Amino acid sequence: MEQSGTSPLLPGTVQDLAAGVVSALRGGDHAPPVVRTVADDGADRLLLAAVRVTGADLLLPNVLLRTAPHETELALFRRALEAFPPRADSAPAIRWSHWAMIRTLRRLEPPAPDGRRGDTPPEPDASRLDAAPWQVLTRQLAVLAALAVPGEECAVTRAARRRPVDVSRGFVRAVRRRDWQQAAGAGRWLTLLDGVPTTLGLEAGLDFVELMGGTDPRVALQVQAARSIRAGVFV
Repeated sequence: MEQSGTSPLLPGTVQDLAAGVVSALRGGDHAPPVVRTVADDGADRLLLAAVRVTGADLLLPNVLLRTAPHETELALFRRALEAFPPRADSAPAIRWSHWAMIRTLRRLEPPAPDGRRGDTPPEPDASRLDAAPWQVLTRQLAVLAALAVPGEECAVTRAARRRPVDVSRGFVRAVRRRDWQQAAGAGRWLTLLDGVPTTLGLEAGLDFVELMGGTDPRVALQVQAARSIRAGVFV
């Protein structure tokens, strides 16, 4: 998402939404996080901006658990997409985040009366990931962790799949640098990749990331997503 004059309240709203997603993934609260927020704050532009920042992960519990989103949640998700489209000069990460939201919306929204669903637009370019140094690759994958979903294919997923050792190195580097958000995002990707070195100790690594950075709901979201994927909670 790109905007000028970002509200100082935005990070807190994003964290509230992330905490709601974590709770839903853990099964502790089945009320949609956006619906709870709407009840408190109303559907204003700040909330739409927070939905756009949270991105496709807002509906991750529905994707993994194969449940239908609440109508209000789906409508806000759609409105956030419309309110904050990428510009012509947007960075690839923003274009991919927008694309991931559209893909998720198409997957979960009810079909039209004729049974058809809307089309997902062509994928943005991801060719730079193949030649990117492993540090850059890990940083980009962590930003795009919402694309790390079982059974979903795209160019970013294929790029990650070709470089499991590099992503593993990036995970270790992020932990050593105490960049918990990057480490959590990389760890989520690693749960989907074959060829991850057994010496990495991913499960223990995720435990450590959660211990050190789990007070940030955005970190907790990625760690819980990784655990849910590893546990095969989806059907």
